Amino acid sequence: MRNKNLWAAILLLPCILIIGGTVFLPIITTFGYSLRDMNLTEVTTNKFVGFENYRKVLTNPDFRDALMNNLTVLVLVIVLGLITSVFVGVVLNNSSRFGSLLTAIVIIPWALPPLVNGIMWKFIFFPGYGLLNKLLMDAHLINTPISWITSRSLFLFVVAIIIIWRTVPFCAILILANLKNIPDTYAESFELEGGSRWQIFTKITLPLLIPSLGVVLINLTTSAMNVFDEIIALSGYQSDNASLMVYNYSTIFNFLDFGMGSATAYIIMLLVGIVGYFYVKNMTKNIKV
Repeated sequence: MRNKNLWAAILLLPCILIIGGTVFLPIITTFGYSLRDMNLTEVTTNKFVGFENYRKVLTNPDFRDALMNNLTVLVLVIVLGLITSVFVGVVLNNSSRFGSLLTAIVIIPWALPPLVNGIMWKFIFFPGYGLLNKLLMDAHLINTPISWITSRSLFLFVVAIIIIWRTVPFCAILILANLKNIPDTYAESFELEGGSRWQIFTKITLPLLIPSLGVVLINLTTSAMNVFDEIIALSGYQSDNASLMVYNYSTIFNFLDFGMGSATAYIIMLLVGIVGYFYVKNMTKNIKV
C-alpha cells in the first residue's frame, strides 16, 4: 500500500510542480509585491509598507469609480443575461426542426475573441453615424445621433450588452442541456390537470433549472467582473469608463506601480471570490448526497 501511494505521488509530482510554478508561486509573489512600495519610475524605492497599498487603493476616487462601473455592469449583466439565457435555451429546446442549425449560430458570438466583439460593437454604437444611429435615423425614430459611447451611463449599458452577447451562448447551451434532461411526462401530467404553459414553466421547468442557473450566474458574474477587452476596444483607458481590470492594468503598466497594482489585483480576487463562494454555497444546498 505504501509503495502504491509513493508511486502515485511520483506520478503526480510533475503536475504539482507545474501548478505550483504557474499558479501558487505567482499568487504568493504578487501578495509580496502588494506589501511593498514598488514603483519602477523610482528605482530606489522598494521598501516594506505593509497594508498601506490596500488603504491607498480603497481610498482612491478612481478605484471607487471603477468599482461602481463594475457593479453597474454586473447588475445589468446578471438581470438581462439571466433572462436572455433562459429565453434562448427554451427557444433552442422547442426548435426541433432547426435546433442544430440555431445552436451552431448561437455559438458564434461565444467563439469570437472579446476584443473582436468590442471592435465590432464599436462600429455599431459609434457616437456619430454608427450602424445603430443610422438605422434609428432612417426609421425616423431619432433626429440626431445618440452619443452611446461618450455618455457614461449609456457606455456602461453598451458594455453590458456586449458581455451578454458574448456570454449568453454558453449559458444558453447549459440551460438547453438541463432542459433536455427534464422528462416530458412532468409537463404532460401537469397539462392534463389543467395547467397552462406559463404555470408549467414557473412550477416545473424553472425549479428544475436551478442547478444550471447557478452555473450561469457564476459565468455571468465572472465575465462582468473581469471585463477588459471590450472597454479597451470602445474607449481605451479613460478613467471615467474604466472597470476594475482596466484600472489595475493602468496602475501596473501605465504608471509602473507594481505595489498598488498588486494590491488592486488581490482586492479584485477577493471580491470575485466572495461572490463565487455564496453562489457555490447556495448551489450545494439543494444537492443531496
